[in-house]
Amino acid sequence: MTRITLITGGARSGKSRLAEAETLALCRARQRPLYIATAEPGDAEMTARIAEHRARRGLEWDDLHAPLDLALALDASDGRGPRLVDCLTLWLSNLMLGGHDIDAATNALLDALSCQRDPVVIVTNEVGLGIVPDNALARAFRDAAGFLNQRVAGAADRVALVACGLPLCLKGAPLTQAKDQP
Repeated sequence: MTRITLITGGARSGKSRLAEAETLALCRARQRPLYIATAEPGDAEMTARIAEHRARRGLEWDDLHAPLDLALALDASDGRGPRLVDCLTLWLSNLMLGGHDIDAATNALLDALSCQRDPVVIVTNEVGLGIVPDNALARAFRDAAGFLNQRVAGAADRVALVACGLPLCLKGAPLTQAKDQP
């Protein structure tokens, strides 16, 4: 069984929708999927995005807010069924803006992922396809996100890149829901 699935893509590419469908497909009878959210509702626009995601998922999901300690959230929730982490790049932003040790947090995440019994579907943003940012913080974020994505992709059983709502399998078996896409 696939334990770790990484789904990446650009903004509004459809990656979260596909990740939600994939997580639901991994549930067995009477299991409730768990949505591990890393977003912080720091302003009205982000609060609206969070509400949009919650409304789309509906009431069949349980939610866990984990803006910083993703490894702890995964370890604490293992054994309860499939989990969806959305998303690594918001988690990275939280770490960077809080002055946390990114390497230590990444290593803890990878250690946690290596021992998960239940499936984990992880969403991340592909941020390296655009122009080079014009400021040091944006360049540092882009570089850190690229390295984080590479490390998590290396640990994942499956990796898919989503563009225009369509997944392209990069590693492992195609997404379960890919056959249902237009």
